Order: sequence, then structure tokens, then C-alpha cells
Amino acid sequence: MARAITAVEDRTKESHELLRALFPYSGRARVVGLTGAPGSGKSTLTDQLAREYRKRQQSVGIVAVDPTSPFTGGAILGDRIRMQRHHADPGIYIRSMATRGSLGGLASTTADVATVLDASGRDVVLIETVGVGQDEVDIVRLADVTLVILVPGMGDDVQSIKAGIMEIADIFVINKSDREGADRVEREVRALQSTAPPRGATGADDAAMESWTPPVVKTVASEGRGISELAVAIAQYEAFLETSGLGRHRRIESWRVRLVEMLRVALMQRVRRDYLTEAAGRELAAKIAAHECDPYTVLEEILGRFGFG
Repeated sequence: MARAITAVEDRTKESHELLRALFPYSGRARVVGLTGAPGSGKSTLTDQLAREYRKRQQSVGIVAVDPTSPFTGGAILGDRIRMQRHHADPGIYIRSMATRGSLGGLASTTADVATVLDASGRDVVLIETVGVGQDEVDIVRLADVTLVILVPGMGDDVQSIKAGIMEIADIFVINKSDREGADRVEREVRALQSTAPPRGATGADDAAMESWTPPVVKTVASEGRGISELAVAIAQYEAFLETSGLGRHRRIESWRVRLVEMLRVALMQRVRRDYLTEAAGRELAAKIAAHECDPYTVLEEILGRFGFG
């Protein structure tokens, strides 16, 4: 499995054949995304949630995404270190990934890695995002259930749940809830929920579908408190997805977006391989910087070479 995931991450020639062969065996795992600000305890919560599922005799795959340095290109991949207690458990597989410059909290191949884990027979796939803040919304297109993790005492609590994060949460988790201010964070979430549109109003096929109000679950992940209640809330949301029809609608929308992204990546690979090599790119950039040509004409020429003129 490690070699398969490495091939997928590196986008080797064999990776497409591999994913094509694995795809019929995927679609069975429950994909749970965990996102939130840095310091909210995502890694600890992921670790404890994995333990909870193992108690229920369910196998778990964990994808922990860490940021890549814009200067060195390296990544610490510290989340895997924090979860070393599971190293001897064959029912848990942990993979750390670097973003490699991707924005939105995920690496560009996270979805494909989740497919590998899904096809391997894992019951649950937990994806822990980078924790970049309010623009980290890519996880909602990949996960069946998205947990937004909040903590009290991190400055302006309302700011932490605005601008996109509010809309993607299927379940809110107030971690480190033994701290002062946890009740205030819950009140702020409830107040914002009262002004947000119903979760069912998403253009799904069934216009009469009941709405879902994301519950607020309090946890102290470092002590394992509230984890079983969180697992129950996740199960309740899964049942809602199936009975309401929203699950099918979200899967269709997710694949619509993913197909566009896959096409973009494939076209860029083709352009870089056949025309815009590193040397050619530098030469064109030098000409544009010297105003010997304009980037718009260059773009049209590249597209024309591939029949898009």
C-alpha cells in the first residue's frame, strides 16, 4: 500500500493504471474530514477518533496533510509522529502527505490517496487537513462528513467560523472544551446557525428534503472525552445523507468538480511535457519580462498547438 500511495503522489506513469484498477473496489469507506485552525487539536482528535472506531472493530485509514515550506519544499510531517501509538495495529494505516504547494488545505493527490485506502478495504478514512484557516474548504468536496474543529480562547472566536468555514461544517466540534470560553463559542455557533440557510437547501433532487442543522459536540481530545458522542453524531449524519438523498447529490457534485480538476492536471502535464518544458518556460518568461512578447499571445500559441485555438 505504501508503494501504491507513493506512485499516486508522484503521479508516475503507472499511477493511472493503478487507480483505474482500484476504482471499482472503492466507494465503500466512510470518508471523514477534520479541519480547523492550527492549534485546535486536529491531530489529537483524529488519533482519538481512530481509537474509537478500532474499539468498534472497524479498520481505519488516516491521511494527515502537512504544509510544504515555500522556501525549501520540505514538510515536517509531524502528525504521523503524534500517532505512533498505532504503529503495531494492522487495523490502522497512517499516511502523512505534504501539500506540495496546493492551497485549500489538501494536497493535489489527497483524493486519489483516499481512493487507494478505500479500495484496500478500510471501513473509515480520516483526512486531517493542514489547518490554514478560512479558505480551507476543499475538504467538503472529498469527505462524506466534514468536522470543523473550534477551540475557545483563540482570540476572535466569531472570525474563526466565518467566510466559508461555517458553510462546510456538517458537525461542529468544540475541542479543549474544558477551557474557559467553551460555552461562549457554542453560543456564537448557534447564533450564526440561526441566520444560515438550511443545509438541505443545496439544489438537491428532492425539494422537500429535510434540512440538517450541524450539531455542536464538545470534546477534550487529549483525555478522550466526548469522542464516543462525536462518533454517534457522525453516524447520525451518515443516516441523514442516505435517507434525505443529499448523499447522492453531494457525490455527483463532488465528481463534477473533481473531473474538472483532473482534466486541468492532465492538460498541464501534457503541455509541460510536449511544449512548456522548464527550459522553454524560462525562455518565454525572459521574453515576456523584457516585453519582447506579451503573455496573452504566448497563451494563444500554446493552446493552438493543442487544438484549442
